[in-house]
Amino acid sequence: MSKEKVENEEIEKSRKAKKKKPPKKIDVKYFGNLKAEVIDRGICSHCSTCVAACPARGIQPTKVIDFPNWEEDCTDCGFCVSVCPRWNYKPLNGLGEYIEILAAKSNRFSGQDGGIVTEILATAMEMGLIDSAIVVRRNEEWEPEAFVAKSVEELSLASGTKYSYANVMPALRKAGKVNAAIVGTPCIVSGARKLQENMLKYKRIIKLIVGLFCTENFHYDDLRRFLESKGVDISKVEKMDIKKGKFIVSPQGISFPVKEMDEIVPSGCKVCQDFAAIQSDVSVGSVGAKDGYSAVIVRTETAKRIIDYIREKGYASFEEANVKAIEKLTEFKVKIHPYP
Repeated sequence: MSKEKVENEEIEKSRKAKKKKPPKKIDVKYFGNLKAEVIDRGICSHCSTCVAACPARGIQPTKVIDFPNWEEDCTDCGFCVSVCPRWNYKPLNGLGEYIEILAAKSNRFSGQDGGIVTEILATAMEMGLIDSAIVVRRNEEWEPEAFVAKSVEELSLASGTKYSYANVMPALRKAGKVNAAIVGTPCIVSGARKLQENMLKYKRIIKLIVGLFCTENFHYDDLRRFLESKGVDISKVEKMDIKKGKFIVSPQGISFPVKEMDEIVPSGCKVCQDFAAIQSDVSVGSVGAKDGYSAVIVRTETAKRIIDYIREKGYASFEEANVKAIEKLTEFKVKIHPYP
C-alpha cells in the first residue's frame, strides 16, 4: 500500500472518529477561515501544526503561514482549524498542574543548562517509551532545522537554545510509524496536544511532549539582522542566552536589554501568555535553577516515570528549584502580553 493511501486512510479514520467538522466563521473553505481568523489577524504562533495536519500538503511554513491557491487545492477537511491552537484562542497562563518541581543537571550529557532535556529523551529511549524525538539542531550560521533523532548520538546534536523558529511539526511527517517525543516552546506543545486530540495518526505517534520555558521567539532572518546591527557575526557565536532581562552573546561578551528586541518580536508571540508550557508532560528551562542546572516541572505520570528512572540510575544530579522565580516569570509574561 502506498504511503499516500495509508495517510488518506488515517485521515478518514480521524474524520469518522471526530464525526463532525468544526463550525466555520466565514463561508469559504477551511484554510480561508484559518487565514481570516488567525493568520491575517496576526495571532498565528507559527507552530506549523496545520502543516502537519493538511492532507493536501498545501500549507507552507513560510515566514507567514500560507497555502498558495487554497481556493482550489484545499480539500476542506477542517483539520487545519481543528488542530490550530489559536483558533477560538484563549491564552493559557500560570504555572499549570504538576506533580513536582525540581532542578536537575545530567551526569551524562552536556548542554546549555545542564543537558537535562537530552537526558530526559535519552532515558525515554532507554526505557522503550520512545523510538525517536523531533528536536532542533543548527548549522554554523545558527539557522535552526528540525529533524527526527533516532539515537542518543543524534539527540546530542540538538543541545542548546536557538532562539528562532524551526519547523518542528512538519518534521513529524518524517517520523514514520514510531513512538515519538516532541520538544518545543509552549505553542508547539499546544499544537501537539491538538494533534493528539483530533488525529488518530498523531495520537498513536506522539508519546512524550517536552516543553521549553519561553517568553518570546524570533524569525531567524530578523534575529540575524538584529544581531548584525549590534556588531555580532553570527557565524562566530558559540552560545546565546537570556538572563535577568539581558540577551547575552558568547564568546563575544556582548549583551543588551531584551526589551530592545521588541521590534522583531512576531505578532503571534505578543498574544501568548504561556511561559511554562503548561500542556507538556514535562517543562524545562533555566529560570528557577542555578547556573549549570535547569528547572524541571514534572506534570504527568509518564514524565514522573522517566525522572524516577533517572534518579534510580544516577543519570542526573538534583536540587531544589526556585518555584517563586518561575511563578514570577509566568506572571510577567501575562503582564507584557495582554490579550482581549
